[in-house]
Amino acid sequence: MTLLEAETQAVPEPAWSAKRGRRARRNVNATAPSHRGDARLAWILIAPAMIGFLVFAVYPTLRGIYLSFTNFRVLSAPEWVGLDNFVELLGDDVFWNALWVTVYFVVVAVTLTVAVSVLTAAVLHRLTSSTIIRGLIILPFLISSVVAATVWSWMLDTQLGIVNIAIEGLGGEGQQFLSSRALAIPSIALIHVWKNMGYTSIIIFAGLQTIPASVYEAGRIDGASETQMFLRLTLPLLRPILALVVVLNVIGAFQVFDIIAVTTKGGPANASNVLQMYIYSKAFGQFDFGYASAMSLALFAILIAITFIQMRLLRANESDTN
Repeated sequence: MTLLEAETQAVPEPAWSAKRGRRARRNVNATAPSHRGDARLAWILIAPAMIGFLVFAVYPTLRGIYLSFTNFRVLSAPEWVGLDNFVELLGDDVFWNALWVTVYFVVVAVTLTVAVSVLTAAVLHRLTSSTIIRGLIILPFLISSVVAATVWSWMLDTQLGIVNIAIEGLGGEGQQFLSSRALAIPSIALIHVWKNMGYTSIIIFAGLQTIPASVYEAGRIDGASETQMFLRLTLPLLRPILALVVVLNVIGAFQVFDIIAVTTKGGPANASNVLQMYIYSKAFGQFDFGYASAMSLALFAILIAITFIQMRLLRANESDTN
């Protein structure tokens, strides 16, 4: 035995180390009689959520993918047609117009939502600490989209709407907000912004609270103005939050349906006929569920591609801290 080994054996094990070792051995012993029912209990507790997920998410998704390769019109059994629905999709002018209208709406709605939300969150963070004001900001998000669309359709009515009454009272000319090809999508986008900006503002506000106050103190010492600190400190440090907000808003805007279904129903002359509206009309208007499923699968693929590109371009997992 060497001198080093003798000295090592002579040193007693600390009491805290021995206690930690006994605790670790006790925790590892998951096969003890007292732990034998834990796995069964765990499966029982998660079973309702798992069953709901399988029944209402996994099965409809797999069923929709299968129907996209069939000719299915409800009253007859699905007939396998392979890629015929997707070939028809490539030559469908209404589909491409709906895709263009959807992209136009997404660009307008997401740009306005993120811009307004960032400014609102910055004001909440820098100028007020009132929880009442913060609560009022998120109220529109809590309102049903159908209710919000109905109220706004009344307010934007050409003859009786309060918005046109206010415009005419100021000496302007009333506008056909929801019945004009040029104004239909911008008007719907403004309703979407009003509905969702509160939720987006709260997310950005939470991100602003993670920025240390010392960052702004250093900026003031260097003589930076509020605008300069916002552009050169706040926005770069918010990159991960802004990436999340943009991705969520793009996905939500691509899935817009209820607002359009209540206000314009895709009109006038398909000017607001977004993909979701066209899919609905094909499925529940013409009962062509096979072709509607093919369009839904195409929309799903588009969303995956756009999300991946956004996450890569926005560098969602890092902020400009250096």
